[in-house]
Amino acid sequence: MALPKPRKYIQYHKDGSVWAKGFTQTGKMEGKWVWFRKDGTKMRSRSFVKGKQAGTWVTYDKKGNVVRTTTFGT
Repeated sequence: MALPKPRKYIQYHKDGSVWAKGFTQTGKMEGKWVWFRKDGTKMRSRSFVKGKQAGTWVTYDKKGNVVRTTTFGT
């Protein structure tokens, strides 16, 4: 049986601004996810495979500069 297609998923801060967006598949995070600060600037980008950390995760400062990168195996 084939897995269902990944579905878009968006989480919001209490004020209604976007906190995180990415995809889920069978209830688990899948593919690239991005987290945002309340002011809308990108805070982190991360990848998941079947809900597990994968690839390179990147943390950004408020100006969009890369502050840290962490690489995970799949």
